[in-house]
Amino acid sequence: MMEIDRAEWSGDGDFTIRLIEVLQAIDGIAALRVEDAPASRSGTGYNLLANELYVTFATEPRREPGRRLGFIPSTRVVDAPRMTLADLGARLAATEGIGEADYADEGMLQYLRTERIIPPYQTRGYKLVEMVRIYVAGTPPRRPA
Repeated sequence: MMEIDRAEWSGDGDFTIRLIEVLQAIDGIAALRVEDAPASRSGTGYNLLANELYVTFATEPRREPGRRLGFIPSTRVVDAPRMTLADLGARLAATEGIGEADYADEGMLQYLRTERIIPPYQTRGYKLVEMVRIYVAGTPPRRPA
């Protein structure tokens, strides 16, 4: 069973909730941490909701050839991740309701979703922009200095 750490997350974001449900079904993920990002803000006519997800991939032992003392051939057993971020991106792209990431590089997947919210008994609504970034756990967040 995958461990999910929601201690630093407010629970806001319908797309984030859907993404967590999909990630729980992927067997190559061992743990997930969800946090609110400091980019969240609201202004006149819009709300920006930003969440960050940190995934820890499950590992499996793998033999790697090497050399001891620089010249003696040997093998060693290392724990290799069963998935990469690129594998996860491809799997999410094939999932209905998630789709292709809006931005992806070797260290991050980013999704943007927009929704028009019209509260009852009000004439003006607002635009909700939800940004979700997925990182591999242990990667420092990309925040401006």
